[in-house]
Amino acid sequence: MFPGFWSRFKRNKMAVAGSMVVISLFLLSALAPVIAPYDPEQIDLTNVLAPPSSSHWLGTDQLGRDVLSRMIWGGRISLQVGFVSTGVALIIGVILGSLAGYYGGWVDAVIMRFVDIMLCFPTFFLILAVIAFLEPSIWNIMVVIGLTGWMGITRLVRADFISLRERDFVLAAKAIGASNLRIVFSHILPNAMASILVAATLGVAGAILTESALSFLGIGVQPPTPSWGNILTAGKDNIDVAWWLSLFPGLAILITVLGYNLLGEGIRDALDPRIES
Repeated sequence: MFPGFWSRFKRNKMAVAGSMVVISLFLLSALAPVIAPYDPEQIDLTNVLAPPSSSHWLGTDQLGRDVLSRMIWGGRISLQVGFVSTGVALIIGVILGSLAGYYGGWVDAVIMRFVDIMLCFPTFFLILAVIAFLEPSIWNIMVVIGLTGWMGITRLVRADFISLRERDFVLAAKAIGASNLRIVFSHILPNAMASILVAATLGVAGAILTESALSFLGIGVQPPTPSWGNILTAGKDNIDVAWWLSLFPGLAILITVLGYNLLGEGIRDALDPRIES
């Protein structure tokens, strides 16, 4: 579907680096039960706030739990939130964007005015407001992030559909009597997949960052379930005596989000045949 994609992608060293970060995160999360040295919820009150050492490579937290083990298991939470919430946003965004771009007219006007209304609200504060009325749980967080993150995808898909619906292959499909549903899903949508793929990759990074912020504020993933955000909360409370509780999860969030952003940018460049470098 995308001729020359891999050759252009491999020439982009930053994109390759981003893909290596993403693959490494997948492997660490998938192998968490095997490679995590301790139970992430195991409390050891005789080893509270121990600095990094040979027995605890990243130190321990205020309850003596191994930080490395909690960060490895916390990576699973990040991936779960990133993919599920992005999936929810993609489903809504692609459906609404397809309808607006293909049909135009009053359908487009209604959908885009709704998008404009949603964009008037600061996304993070809208998430905070919704979460405040719900029971804190990882599933609520994933759904809420997805339900507040579809607007950009809708606008992107709409723009692609407006451009593609006038192409010759679409006019030919209409001429032979193809239904609107067949034209949208068999002809237009596959040609808009490049933009959707890039938006999905960047959306995962945004969702991971949002979940970490919510957990840091105490309304995201609830202890004792490990999350990079709630490890940072413990770091904030003990910043004077346990620097490792802030440094290592902060670096994990930074590197992960940067990796997904580099991967998304690399995919975007590789899908553009005009870019040869």
